Amino acid sequence: MEKIPHIELLKMYKEHNFIDSPLVEIPKDSGIVIEMQYPILGMKESIKECLVRKEVLDKLLEAKSKLPSNITFKIWDAYRPFALQEELYYKYKDQIIKEFNLSNRSKEEQDEVIKNYVSLPIANEEFPPLHTTGGAIDLTLIYEDTKEELNMGIGFDSFSSLTSTDSFEEEGMDEEVRNNRRLLYYTMTSVGFTNLPSEIWHYDYGDRAWAFYNKKPSIYKGIFTLPKK
Repeated sequence: MEKIPHIELLKMYKEHNFIDSPLVEIPKDSGIVIEMQYPILGMKESIKECLVRKEVLDKLLEAKSKLPSNITFKIWDAYRPFALQEELYYKYKDQIIKEFNLSNRSKEEQDEVIKNYVSLPIANEEFPPLHTTGGAIDLTLIYEDTKEELNMGIGFDSFSSLTSTDSFEEEGMDEEVRNNRRLLYYTMTSVGFTNLPSEIWHYDYGDRAWAFYNKKPSIYKGIFTLPKK
């Protein structure tokens, strides 16, 4: 497979043409493994359901059909209520500031880096945090028989330069990790997802990140709370 290209970091993008599309749960018989991380990590605002927009599910199933026969997806996170996005920002921001030596920077400069790893909790449904749209998904690859994760060089919600999607493309980096990242990247992008270049596990369809990289209107607005059952 070709090298993963170096892609510019996400910028604010406001063009949109919203559609009415339901949030749906990924079926248990899809062959995709669900292991939602934030309930496991004890986030009080987390949800156990793995929800995405209908079109995202269709694209994800199409991508799965392109994987080698012994490999499938494991999903770590998908739709987030706004309250969870806010909780994550305040949990992780100090860790990111420390990791990237931002303590002497202004809040604006800090947020410019932080937003590459956790969306800022801005309560605007037209320009929302990515995961509140149901169009963003965090996932990796696993072997179907053993459920062992393919080595991507980092773990979920790691904050370092190694989380950047193309960080193992440099000469001398681990070849196995590089090839695993290429498999995930090219499988997802082949069906229309875009990747957030600061995170190998984060892919988008229909939200403002997808819109920015495709230079077309976003189709999903934020859904900040789920309807009460």
